[in-house]
Amino acid sequence: MKTTELDKRFDAGEDVSDVIAWDSARRINQEPRRVNVDFPAWMVSSMDREADRLGISRQALIKVWIAERLERKAG
Repeated sequence: MKTTELDKRFDAGEDVSDVIAWDSARRINQEPRRVNVDFPAWMVSSMDREADRLGISRQALIKVWIAERLERKAG
């Protein structure tokens, strides 16, 4: 199936999941890359308290905060 046909079916609200190879699908620019950052102990403690308050991991909190900042900058 050509992408134009897929787009037409999708835009029409049809279920196109049967023609997508989910095992090889990927989101462009969404591949995870590991980054190491050192924070002072007081920042880690503060992040942990906020993450606990929100019920998420420290890593998720950092991702959310950075994403919010980047979205504000782009907007």
